[in-house]
Amino acid sequence: MRLHYSPTSPFARKCQVCAQELGLRERIELVPAAAHPVTRDRALVELNPLGQVPTLVTDDGTVLYDSRVICEYLNETAGGELIPAEAGARWPVLVEQSLADGISGAALLTRYEMAVRPEPQRWSGWIEGQLDKVACGLADLERRAVSFGDRVDLGTIAFACALGYLDFRFASLNWRERHPNAAAWFEWFGGRDAMVATRPPPG
Repeated sequence: MRLHYSPTSPFARKCQVCAQELGLRERIELVPAAAHPVTRDRALVELNPLGQVPTLVTDDGTVLYDSRVICEYLNETAGGELIPAEAGARWPVLVEQSLADGISGAALLTRYEMAVRPEPQRWSGWIEGQLDKVACGLADLERRAVSFGDRVDLGTIAFACALGYLDFRFASLNWRERHPNAAAWFEWFGGRDAMVATRPPPG
């Protein structure tokens, strides 16, 4: 399998963490891609018309995207339990993944607005709206984190990758100060081997 990825993408990291937790990491070749909202990576576009990471090419040549589809494929391939089979447990985990991905997505859009759009064209209202999504998502995560315990599933992995992205790109938010439950949980989960091995490079 080949995973086209960016080392700074929280969505690509989610797939990598899942692969590690499922024991599939050695079966996956990591292929760096220059995904960008303006200057599009044409080699990536040939595989995925959206030109986004992560994009997975399976052993039989099937192309899969986005991260939610890839994680489900990896879980099924490994016969894993990152996505519960029983409906009563499955839907809450998938909702948690959606919430976490929403936090990551809003943070990523803020990053693009601040780093890619020329300064005279930046829209402060847009940035405030996206960061409000992040804040509301973190407030809900804080409520949920008290019951996480030692769960390792797609929901908790997605939350951890979202928090890792905030640490990487938005350290000034100081999210830990207002979210002690999430901070305590992330102190443990962030130390897992799969999280440590996939940390984005400094800088």
